[in-house]
Amino acid sequence: MNFIIGILFSLVVVGIFVLIPWVGVWAFDLRYLFGIIVPYAAVATFIVGIIIRVLGWARSPSPFRIPTTAGQQKSLPWIKQNKIDNPSGTIGVIIRMALEILLFRSLFRNMSLEFRGGAKLAYEWEKWLWIAALAFHYSFLVVLLRHLRFFTEPIPAFVRWIEKLDGLFEIGIAPFAGFAAPGILISGFILIAALTYLFLRRLYISQTRYISLPADYFPLFLIIGIAATGILMRHMGVFMQFIFKVDWFSVQVVNVKELAMGLVTFNPKIPEGIGTIFFIHLFLVSTLIAYFPFSKLVHMAGIFLSPTRNLANNSRTVRHINPWDYPVHVHSYDEYEDEFREKMVEAGLPVEKMPESQTEDGSGTQEEAEKE
Repeated sequence: MNFIIGILFSLVVVGIFVLIPWVGVWAFDLRYLFGIIVPYAAVATFIVGIIIRVLGWARSPSPFRIPTTAGQQKSLPWIKQNKIDNPSGTIGVIIRMALEILLFRSLFRNMSLEFRGGAKLAYEWEKWLWIAALAFHYSFLVVLLRHLRFFTEPIPAFVRWIEKLDGLFEIGIAPFAGFAAPGILISGFILIAALTYLFLRRLYISQTRYISLPADYFPLFLIIGIAATGILMRHMGVFMQFIFKVDWFSVQVVNVKELAMGLVTFNPKIPEGIGTIFFIHLFLVSTLIAYFPFSKLVHMAGIFLSPTRNLANNSRTVRHINPWDYPVHVHSYDEYEDEFREKMVEAGLPVEKMPESQTEDGSGTQEEAEKE
């Protein structure tokens, strides 16, 4: 029941975020608010939030070498070391981090555990989770890079190449009724498919469903909303052109780029002719940007500062001294004995120096007493 509440809560919140710009632009014509003020506020929140999170991570003390290891540490010459899973130097750490960031190596090695047929324990490779995670992250990256065409002039060559590769299997409506529809870019649909799988997986696997919170569902629905509005905005031009005989898609691209260039050059203005669906899309994007530093999505930055990943496991050869150590008063044994000497003597414990009262009586130190 709790997971249903979490799903409904997340859906309602995303629905509200869709209605806010729709009502604001369509009913009250608040284009300046949703086209300029909200994006600037979201980016400022993102920058400040990321700085606060990174500074917090950087200030966290790391008193010990705590890298996560999954192989043999460097030891005796005749023992073979696992140089990637248990690196002892900087090169091994770089290779390990690169495989983790680019290919999600730890997720690739992930295994699920369950009981089958009574007490029989079974392990299963989580390959579909790894594939879905790769598909989601790389399709999202492609979408972000493609959008650089709206913020740059001239458009960089690598952005054009990405668009060509993304539309390699381009499917478009041939000239129909005097116009041609924009082709389909596969990254947007792969993004939605991967997100849908990740959502259904949370519902299907009982253990994952049990630990899922609204904070897990909300980003999924929010990004699905961003992708869906982007695809709809790109391809609804087919109907607009068919009805009004106007190249609606090209007009929108020109106007959106004018708005985007105004934002990045700090000379913002709202061009005429931008549809309400664009402001819904932009508001959802702004919400994701502002929400990012305070959510689980911030692991994108955290992976670089994680001591379990970015440290070499050389504790057997190098003494690790915590750089955050501050001067600490050490209670030496002499000070300890000075404080508790009489009680130690009464308890029959050996002391280096006898109490003054016994010394004045001529008993001297304990060593002299023992000699006598």
